[in-house]
Amino acid sequence: MSLLDADDRVLAEDSGAGHEMADVTANMPRPDAIGVRFVHGGTDYTAPVRIDAAVTERLHELADLAPLHQPASLHALSEITSALPGIPAVACFDTAFHATLPAAAATYALPAEWRERFGLRRYGFHGLSFSYAARRVSEMLGTVPTRTVICHLGSGASLCAVAEGRSIDTTMGFTPLEGLVMASRAGSIDPGIPLWLIKHGLDPADVNRALERDSGLRGLTGTGDMRRIRDLAADRDVTALAALDVYHHRLRACAAAMTASLGGLDALVFTGGVGEHDPSVRMRLAEDLSYLGVSIDPDLNASVDGDVEITAPGAAPVRTLVIEAREDLEIAAGVREALGD
Repeated sequence: MSLLDADDRVLAEDSGAGHEMADVTANMPRPDAIGVRFVHGGTDYTAPVRIDAAVTERLHELADLAPLHQPASLHALSEITSALPGIPAVACFDTAFHATLPAAAATYALPAEWRERFGLRRYGFHGLSFSYAARRVSEMLGTVPTRTVICHLGSGASLCAVAEGRSIDTTMGFTPLEGLVMASRAGSIDPGIPLWLIKHGLDPADVNRALERDSGLRGLTGTGDMRRIRDLAADRDVTALAALDVYHHRLRACAAAMTASLGGLDALVFTGGVGEHDPSVRMRLAEDLSYLGVSIDPDLNASVDGDVEITAPGAAPVRTLVIEAREDLEIAAGVREALGD
């Protein structure tokens, strides 16, 4: 949790872990407004919204679409509004940036009755990160790139195809389970697999839990920590090397799919914990996408600190950048938008 001033400078910061919210807020200046990140806004919320009882009730109804995150955000909302009564609170949504997805990208080929009754569609996630990164790219390059692929790579991971600042495709879908191999999530799998497992006796709740918490890199290696996997791979651990191959196979394929949606590539952006701090992931994807004109400078790539361009000098047609994930700044902007400040 961080407290920002009107110029987006951090005045105070606290992880909140192991602390009572009242104790955390007591050590900070009293804010004028509160912003809370919510992973899922469904089709109801495509922009930041001031929170009231009706909004809170709807956010609870959406919780089963993002079971790892939505309940935690609702708990944080309850705690902070109790600790800071009377201060307006605003919900900012990771799904909102993807409200511009065209129907062809958002629609699942499922029975119309299911789609209409249950709101089955591709929502996309990590929108606060993508929105900030898209704006920051424009600031750094001095222009809005026509075709950008943003790679938010962390414990959760997804890619976004951004056309002139708008999301037109993304790798996550109805829930954050779709797409890339992640720390503990399987990413895209044959939908017949969980059905087959349930048919053969596994409890649906156990299957869901395994897909969310025990799959991905953790399922492949026993750990979801990319740093640990890198250390094992450096020692030629066969399991770790195979896991990295699986991770990069999916990353390469999904990145190429995003460029296909855009019809080409002008800028490639890395953000998120892995995207910002793992030069090996950046280099390997750059090499995998070299046929598209991606080329990065090894020295720049190895010494990234903050927001920086790492494009190889010369005539590389694709600009490659690393941008610090700053969802807090995007939330602050959303709060001001919702409150009219």
